[in-house]
Amino acid sequence: MRQIPVDTSAATVMVAKTPQPKVRDRRTGEIATDAETGAKLMTVDVMFAANDEVEILSVTVPETGISGDLTMGTPVALTGLIARPWENEFNGQKRHGIAFRAVAVTSLATTGTGSKAA
Repeated sequence: MRQIPVDTSAATVMVAKTPQPKVRDRRTGEIATDAETGAKLMTVDVMFAANDEVEILSVTVPETGISGDLTMGTPVALTGLIARPWENEFNGQKRHGIAFRAVAVTSLATTGTGSKAA
């Protein structure tokens, strides 16, 4: 399957929704795991702003790749972000889109008090 690396160096990325377990099967509630490592997968919705456009992207990341306090509005770095086109057919209807996956989502928020000078 084709994977396209995504350059985030000129983008502003912030958490839009805190990390949630990625559900593999909604009927059973089974949580998705990485096929290679067995790590539990999480979904983090981020605001991705670049080139005067803003989008909300849902990024899949292994639970071990989440670091820092990822609350709404937290600036983050996306390590190893790739885009993967997908297409499927269900009940005669074709669907398609782009899935995003990262190796890690890391908080860029500074720690300590008084970090924002006036």
